Amino acid sequence: MSKLGKKPINIPKDTKVKVESGKLILTGPKGSKELTINDKIFSTSISDNNSLILKILKKNETSKILWGTTRSIINSAIVGVTSGHEKILELSGVGFRATLKGDILNLQLGFSHDTTYKIPKDIKLTVEKSTIIKINGVDKELVGKVSSEIKMLKPVEPYKAKGIKERGQYVLRKEGKKK
Repeated sequence: MSKLGKKPINIPKDTKVKVESGKLILTGPKGSKELTINDKIFSTSISDNNSLILKILKKNETSKILWGTTRSIINSAIVGVTSGHEKILELSGVGFRATLKGDILNLQLGFSHDTTYKIPKDIKLTVEKSTIIKINGVDKELVGKVSSEIKMLKPVEPYKAKGIKERGQYVLRKEGKKK
């Protein structure tokens, strides 16, 4: 039995949830999102105290595993349309800069050339002080994907901790050569 799947999902006042056959349409102040749910395994209903309940129809091992995962996906979508998801990246290194030109992020990462990254249409990206990149969006998965793709352009190296890292990310430092 899934401990997480049993919990009801609270729906904030400014968010509307519409339940159709196999589809959930979520609209909030940050935007809207549509989720598909397997209606052969799960049934969704909205209770009187404004919370969404995900019930399981066929109880077997795989459907119990999917129950908690589906509930988490729905919950993160509700949080996304209500307040949005955000990741903050920091550039650390001499001469490392980021500039925004339309829907293209231009990065100077210590290479002999500039590196560019095309921003997806559902993502809002802002650059502060040319070393801090803020990634905002409704879809948690897309925000994480964009964040990891930008971080992979210049991963943090362990000796001087130069590179692109997420705010709060721990970098394992190594000691340099000794004489």
